[in-house]
Amino acid sequence: MVACYCATFLKPEMLHIYRQITALRRVQPVVIAQKREFAERFPFDDVTTVAKPATHFFRRIWFRQLRDVPLMVSHGQTAELIRVLDQKQARMLHIYFGHIAVHLLPLIRGWQQPSVVSFHGADVMVDLEKPAYRCATLKMLDSVRLVLVRSESLQAALTRIGCAPEKIRIQRTGVPLDDFLFQPRRWPTDGGWRFLQACRLIAKKGLETSLRAFAVFARRYPAAQFTIAGEGPLLAELQGMAQELGVAERIRLTGFMPQPQLRALLYGSHIFLHPSETAPDGNQEGVPNSMLEAMATGLPVFATTHGGIPEAIENGVSGVLVGERDADALARELIAGVADPERLSAIARRGADAVRQKFEQQEQVRRLEDCYLEAMQPRSVAVGAG
Repeated sequence: MVACYCATFLKPEMLHIYRQITALRRVQPVVIAQKREFAERFPFDDVTTVAKPATHFFRRIWFRQLRDVPLMVSHGQTAELIRVLDQKQARMLHIYFGHIAVHLLPLIRGWQQPSVVSFHGADVMVDLEKPAYRCATLKMLDSVRLVLVRSESLQAALTRIGCAPEKIRIQRTGVPLDDFLFQPRRWPTDGGWRFLQACRLIAKKGLETSLRAFAVFARRYPAAQFTIAGEGPLLAELQGMAQELGVAERIRLTGFMPQPQLRALLYGSHIFLHPSETAPDGNQEGVPNSMLEAMATGLPVFATTHGGIPEAIENGVSGVLVGERDADALARELIAGVADPERLSAIARRGADAVRQKFEQQEQVRRLEDCYLEAMQPRSVAVGAG
């Protein structure tokens, strides 16, 4: 029995976690969460919620604002979580996201069974310039049995922080390829190119770069359209920018889209944009899920040399990469790309092949199960294995 801890089970953008947990076969998963959301969208039978204590709000102010140190679970919460874990007969705890594992450090240290933590990108560098947060993160990394990361770039970042390299395992996002079958695109002959970006509307997704590059492209191809599928705090800012750039009538902001509608949008588009960048607070990508899904369907992807993206895309072969925040370079590559439809088709085909080779879901779940089984071995056997 493996217990999977998600603070919220699950937010809409966490579909990849749901796919991962529900695909497990060699171990039986149970879920522990502080709260449950979107239960109809993410059905799962064995979910136990251990709510925040009544004092959580005041403790958060005391820890985060007055002392500027990470908020840790209380003694009472730790005892309740251990009781649930023992009741479920869990042999291991998988904590999703590094900052949540820091919050659960008293549990990791107090429970008698091993824990692993998985880092996905946003949870690596944020707040680590603060000595108390860096210290707590290092204590957490020292206390867990294994550290799972989605990309080599995250592996390197954690090693620089001070994580023992022998603890780190690369465990990539898995794409269910039966749901994202390759389909060759027919390129428009009238200039009506359809661009798509699907992501949360947050700084690290590079949406400003996308809009600026599209505005340049649209001056040459006035019939082009750009759809942005997702929700987030930058919505009003993006709407204002589209107006300033003179492309508001060619931009469609759809909000969050369920998977069936999003897949239809993928197949109805010609080019996928994802020019990710490091956000001001240090937030960065692992390997974006939506980008991998787009590649699997046969959409050529234009992105950036950021985070784990170059581990999925070889520039000029399985996609096109430019530097972060370089809207002019992105526009030039887009204009050059549509001028050579044969090259665009070859990039699309090789992009789908790259996803199949490195990100196929069943293989990635098998590797995750291997990590679980390794972590549950006696410490002298587990650490340094693999």
